[in-house]
Amino acid sequence: MVHENGALDATLAAAAGEDPVLLAELRAAFVESLDRHIDLLGRARCDGNWDVAAMRLKGLAASFHAGALLSLADEALAAAPGEPTILRRLEAFRRDFSAGPA
Repeated sequence: MVHENGALDATLAAAAGEDPVLLAELRAAFVESLDRHIDLLGRARCDGNWDVAAMRLKGLAASFHAGALLSLADEALAAAPGEPTILRRLEAFRRDFSAGPA
């Protein structure tokens, strides 16, 4: 599954300016944070923990203008804790983003 990351890539590029090293660091920091949030969702076993993890993910997505990730976070909020399809789609998003800009 391919996600549209144009706004996210543009946000990171605007923050980094003409500095490719900074851009790489920002992308790595985003992926690290995304990994932590997906891990929290994966370990959540009750509605409260699931909702908190999904809201944190939604905050990350909103902060970076990541529309596709924001939609996935909303889907997670509407889903039952541990919903495997949401977790798989989040992992796919992470893999696609980690692969770099299209």
